[in-house]
Formats: sequence, C-alpha cells, structure tokens
Amino acid sequence: MLGYVISEDRDDPNTRMADLAVALMADGLKLAGAVQTNIGQGQDCACDMELTVLGSGAAPVRISHSLGAGSQGCRLDADGLERAVALSARVLTRSTDLLIVNKFGRQEAIGRGFCDLIGTALAEGVPVLTTVSADQLQAFRAFAGDYAHRLGWDGAADWCRGARSAAA
Repeated sequence: MLGYVISEDRDDPNTRMADLAVALMADGLKLAGAVQTNIGQGQDCACDMELTVLGSGAAPVRISHSLGAGSQGCRLDADGLERAVALSARVLTRSTDLLIVNKFGRQEAIGRGFCDLIGTALAEGVPVLTTVSADQLQAFRAFAGDYAHRLGWDGAADWCRGARSAAA
C-alpha cells in the first residue's frame, strides 16, 4: 500500500509528517524512513534542511548546501540525501510497520532518492506514506500508477495504523 498526501507549503508538510511519525511511534508502530526539519535561516537567507532517519538512532543528516546570498540554484545535497536513504534501508525490515518518506521530490521524480527503497518496502509488504507537491504529482502518478491512495492529513494516521494489516 502506498499512501500520499498532496502537500502545500501553507500546510507545513514537514512538521505534520514529523508529528505524525511521533504519534505513530507512541502507538507502538515500528517505522523506517525519514522526516525533514528545516532549521532557521542560513547565511544565504534560506533554511538548513535535515532528515531524521526514523528508527536509526543516528544524528540528523544535513541535505542542503549553503550556496550564498542571491543564489537561485538547487540547494539539495544529493549525497546527503543518499546517506539518509542508505540509513533508512538499514532500518527497513519485513517487520517494519510503515516506511515514511518525507516527500516524493525532484530526486524521486527522476528515479533517485527514496525511489528504490519505496519499491523495496512495497515488495516486502511494508506500506509507505509520503507527501507530494503539485509540481511532482505527474511524476508521482507515473511512478505509482493506480497503486497509490490519496489521503488527507485528517485521515493519514488512521490509514497508517490500518495499512500494515491490510497489506499483509
């Protein structure tokens, strides 16, 4: 099972996904994957982005570069993202209740980032939850086909709690 929430900046999807992960872990669910935290504003007036790898106990992984004031280039540190994916892969087992992927973003849209891990989880019967922006929705639909279930934030927690038993 693959669930997704269409994210909008006003929804603060990173905080909502992190809060959801905390609630699910408090309910006893075994999670793998990553949630994103944006920290302050860096020297280039943009936030620093970190991924916390769920279930790893590892320090958060920085996934952004500081490109300097006035820069308009992509700040994603693809190597940092791949480190977070590798840590997530080590946590993912058949007994994992849910893989959380903070977002299906540009890297996933081109077959990188968490794409392979999403496929691995689904092949192992582990449900996956992610967010998708309107900009990446077409690529996500091409990736997921009819397999994905659109959710709202209000129903995401219940879907997550029931997804593992439904996937088995």
